[in-house]
Amino acid sequence: MTAYVLVAGGHMGGWLWQDVVDRLRERGAEAYAATLTGLGDRRHLAGPETDLETHIEDLVQLIDHLDAPEVVLVAHCHGSFPALGAADRRPERVSRIVYVSAPLPMDGFSVHGLVDAFEPDPAVRDGWRQRAEGAEDGWRIPPLSLDAVQGWNNTAGVSADALARLARLASPQPLGALTQPLRLSGATAKLPSTGVFCTGTGMNIAMVESLVRSGEPRFQVLAEPHVGFFELDTGHWPMLSVPDELAGVLLRAAADEGQRVTA
Repeated sequence: MTAYVLVAGGHMGGWLWQDVVDRLRERGAEAYAATLTGLGDRRHLAGPETDLETHIEDLVQLIDHLDAPEVVLVAHCHGSFPALGAADRRPERVSRIVYVSAPLPMDGFSVHGLVDAFEPDPAVRDGWRQRAEGAEDGWRIPPLSLDAVQGWNNTAGVSADALARLARLASPQPLGALTQPLRLSGATAKLPSTGVFCTGTGMNIAMVESLVRSGEPRFQVLAEPHVGFFELDTGHWPMLSVPDELAGVLLRAAADEGQRVTA
């Protein structure tokens, strides 16, 4: 039996996934929402030493303590970095990674490094840099205000109550988890993966096709046969706006469904 391990992005804990976990379990799947050190109800465990390796180890330990022989890792936003790091440490246990409205991590890059290198909008790059420079005590980034969440990340379809809860439960983000580079051994090079694009954010499969056609070497992996894609007509928070549809997509992804892109 396959178990789903769901990983939230910055400032968020496992609580973010509860509706999706419930729906996966209703459909007979085994599902667990991870809460990384320093986030959610584990925020009191954060310290200056909390970094990406801490979060990778959180997931490795969770995988090691599951009886299911195979795990599908589901990562939202930059939760993709610790998820891929954990898959690299336990490639024999992870059958697939599903990236939900998430960046594709690259070996040698941190979250901030990826933004600096590939984000075309200088205002966005400056925003990330300023928040890091303004970290409390030099290591703790305060959560975004509700107005900022609505401005930075499309919240289409999310109810007012859910938005208020998101703002209330958001926790400070340990800076080291965003600035420590991801180091990979190459064990996940052929690991099946699925990208779930939330079209309300402006991302879609057509953009992937365009990137592959550009011939840029780093994008050619997106045309490999073990990589599939889905689209959801919603904003950046599908676990809050369309949990039924997202649960269905996760089940289909685990069954190796999804649109392929060809070079």
